[in-house]
Amino acid sequence: MLHLASRSPRRSELLARLGLAFGVLDLDVPEVRAEGEPPEDYVRRVAREKAGAGLLQLAGQREAWVLAADTEVVLDDLVFGKPIDAADAARMLRMLAGRAHVVISAVSLVSAARELQVVSKSVVTFGELSPAVLDWYIASGEWQGKAGAYGIQGAAQVFIIHLDGSHSGVMGLPLAETSSLLAQAGMWP
Repeated sequence: MLHLASRSPRRSELLARLGLAFGVLDLDVPEVRAEGEPPEDYVRRVAREKAGAGLLQLAGQREAWVLAADTEVVLDDLVFGKPIDAADAARMLRMLAGRAHVVISAVSLVSAARELQVVSKSVVTFGELSPAVLDWYIASGEWQGKAGAYGIQGAAQVFIIHLDGSHSGVMGLPLAETSSLLAQAGMWP
């Protein structure tokens, strides 16, 4: 049985597009970047830790597989996680405005006997953001709970002038890479 270790409705929606039955695990795994840890290593580690925590929660279920993901927005060497408040969200978006940044999504799939992982990197370019547009977006509240203070699937689409990579990866679960992992585990065609 497949279980998704995520509270994200976007990840559940994306995984459901593959037509698989799965359970959802509610986990609270700390997402803290270690000092000097490269952004990709950090994202990989967090995805692996979420999957491992999910597997521990299912201890005793021999056929259990746990899928977990982590997605972060990276500009230069700065990792933009979820903003703590509206001011933090506005700060992040001002830094991203008019620039290209990388969205890294790591996906881990684990069972008691096997561990698989894949990483998706996408380059997202924002146009300039006027103060009025920034105020409009912050007032919408859509930034809440989203790495980098935006979701590609929502109103923030108006910011994006170019995407090189995976749309679903920027949403939080790169489907091409995820389906490949599931195929390796014998759960998808």
